[in-house]
Amino acid sequence: MTITAHQDAATPIGLPALCKMAFDGLDLAPVWNDLVHRVRAKPDDAAALLDLSTIAQLQGRPEDRRELQLAALNLQRIYRRPAEAVGERPLKLLAFMAPGDFMANTPLEFMLEGSSITLDMMYVVPGMTLPQPPEHDIALVAVDSSGESALVLDEIAALVKSWPRPVLNAPERVARLTRAGTWQLLHAAPEVVMPMNVRINRATLVKLATGEVAVESILGGCGFPIVVRPSWSQAGIGLVKIERASEIDAYLREWADAEFYVAPFVDYSGRDGLFRKCRIVLIDGRPYVAHMAVSEHWMIHYLNANMRHDAARRAEEARFMAEFDDDFAVRHAAAFEAIAERTGLDYLPIDCAETLDGRLLVFEVGTAMIVHSMDPPDLFPYKRPQMEKVFKAFQTMLYKAAGAAA
Repeated sequence: MTITAHQDAATPIGLPALCKMAFDGLDLAPVWNDLVHRVRAKPDDAAALLDLSTIAQLQGRPEDRRELQLAALNLQRIYRRPAEAVGERPLKLLAFMAPGDFMANTPLEFMLEGSSITLDMMYVVPGMTLPQPPEHDIALVAVDSSGESALVLDEIAALVKSWPRPVLNAPERVARLTRAGTWQLLHAAPEVVMPMNVRINRATLVKLATGEVAVESILGGCGFPIVVRPSWSQAGIGLVKIERASEIDAYLREWADAEFYVAPFVDYSGRDGLFRKCRIVLIDGRPYVAHMAVSEHWMIHYLNANMRHDAARRAEEARFMAEFDDDFAVRHAAAFEAIAERTGLDYLPIDCAETLDGRLLVFEVGTAMIVHSMDPPDLFPYKRPQMEKVFKAFQTMLYKAAGAAA
């Protein structure tokens, strides 16, 4: 990859501030209008264009997001999140980023809340020359393992072979974390249950519907029920449990995609019939809890689990967080150790649960999962201390790696 002359970093409003406004239900229209005026007055205002792209994503306009982000990256490929605190130990972090939506990169800005760490986000765009990287103490590959990011990870892997600073989350290790690749890595790990994820084309799914192909032949002997999702799916989009072959036709009428992932359905409900899913973050090999949601439905996302409106579920999450280090983390220590060893990543979020027989059920792992402290403190008073613990661990990891190199 060719490296061009140095670019001064642009400073956008940034993902955390805009995301928090949307999370709190605030009207983003005034911010949008101000940014549009900035771009009209100064068409090369890359920071404003990137913020407009972020707002378009928050408002569910992916095409506008893509167009605005491309316009920003054509002008500038280094964006800065200044340190929020003036500390005795300032640190400069460089993040390798890929173009894309919120699921394309690790949302590092959330993890640096309140720190004296300056973050420079350098976008690696296939076909574009790379600007001279700004001065930094340590680098981290923020690009996730989605299919669209494969070329970017390849370019970064070639780039960092002789990088002058430590590089965390090695790109070749991140690249292995596709759904099928993660299963290959983790399905035989001690005390881990991970359903087989198989990528199939549409024609094969049609054959499953007609009975021409048995689902057991694809999923290692497992039959119905299965879960199906489009190959690009994130955040549960298009994810459906299918109880029998006759239900596949209706699914195919709704989703016209060419490729899908299929996996056996694992019933992870507790003795009370409720489902519990947690997000655990492995930082330097140690597990930290980011959230735990309780729901009547098997497909849980924190926002659809009714946690805001159920005091009993919040109380359960608070207990889970308070007891995590001496309970869940201890019971699943072997599983977490195996995951850390097999993935070889410095920072890795995991969405998981617990089976009735006490094993760790891993749904997916991915470096782009959001870890944040946006929940209102009046409803979630226990969240802020826990997230500060997570953020502190992440920041300490950065200082440790930079210090070891120095």
